[in-house]
Amino acid sequence: MVAKTSVGDYMVPLKELVCFGPDMEMLEAIDRLLDNRISGAPVVDEKQRLIGMLSEKDCLHLGLSAHYHNIRGGLVKDFMSGNVQTVDVSASIVNVSEQFIACHFRCLPVVDRLREDKFVGQVSRRDLLRAVSNL
Repeated sequence: MVAKTSVGDYMVPLKELVCFGPDMEMLEAIDRLLDNRISGAPVVDEKQRLIGMLSEKDCLHLGLSAHYHNIRGGLVKDFMSGNVQTVDVSASIVNVSEQFIACHFRCLPVVDRLREDKFVGQVSRRDLLRAVSNL
């Protein structure tokens, strides 16, 4: 039954994710997004704590800066989104499905609230579809 299935059963664990550091050059981050064919990635500090997300939309701001202000580079921390919506690793697939329906995000970072919001992975709409297909 899908209602008793948690996000932790279907998320991509942290060790399998492409992640960026806040001091990474934006052009390098964009290359990694393109090389990995992904639309965004978590930004983590040196202790692997989630501090933001960098999306394609965030990266487009670099293009605008280059065009309007002749700024050709920058750091991830200057372009990332910092106020990140997360889900708990123990949240039910049903609750997170409702959360996805109510927001425009394609994926959400997964934290373990019992361990001081430790960043443990990421769940996408497609991950939830895998849960539905296993009914």
